[in-house]
Amino acid sequence: MAKNSKIEWTHHTFNPWWGCTKISPGCDFCYAESWALRVGSDVWGARADRRFFSEAHWKEPLRWNADAGREGRRRVFCASMADVFENRPDLDHWRARLWELIARTPHLDWLLLTKRPTLVARSVPWRHEWPANVWLGTTLESQDWVEPRLEPLLELPAAVRFLSCEPLLGPLDLGPYLARIDWVIAGGESGGRARPMNPEWPRSLPRSMRARRRGLPFQTVGALASGEPFRVSARGALARRTRRSRLDGARGQSDGGTGARRPVLG
Repeated sequence: MAKNSKIEWTHHTFNPWWGCTKISPGCDFCYAESWALRVGSDVWGARADRRFFSEAHWKEPLRWNADAGREGRRRVFCASMADVFENRPDLDHWRARLWELIARTPHLDWLLLTKRPTLVARSVPWRHEWPANVWLGTTLESQDWVEPRLEPLLELPAAVRFLSCEPLLGPLDLGPYLARIDWVIAGGESGGRARPMNPEWPRSLPRSMRARRRGLPFQTVGALASGEPFRVSARGALARRTRRSRLDGARGQSDGGTGARRPVLG
């Protein structure tokens, strides 16, 4: 958990538990597994126990929500050390507690990122109408995962649908899906075993977006395999559709006192 996250595209991070199971090449050198092992938590794999947290941990977002009510909306990435939709019945109790927490924090936008979008519908309590403060995203590390992950994501009526294309392991053609995606994050792999990222791969994404429609937010933060910092950004305001007017980047501009913020990514 972090009140002021070092992740550029969120304000806070919250983990209902630690631990996960690897399911695709993007998981091979998982930063979260490495961090967990570094602090003595062996919580990765289908047979490993998960690590859970205290009541004080679960009360932190209530304080963030109070701050956001006074100072403006805040984003919460959930979860940086787990996948909320991992297929484990023993996590159902903790998922139910998370849904309750989300309902109690209307000033926080919850960014739920998963590699398992096919399991979302059966895991959440919402059906045709989702809470306005729930953003749903999936990870696309290569073209192989575009169709199997994007199609189930787009079937769900989340207020904001986003993509995390990191670690980006190959070029991506998002084709007709672009019209229904609100936000894209892309970046290279980090660490001593980082696989190379061709800088053309993330550069091609904003070009593709501009070719199909204007104003889709895009942000790339990462490093090449050489360790050279790499960043591409594209700016755009999405006031045309209500759900997109809620998007904001690292900086925001007030939108007429409505509480929504126009995206300013840079």
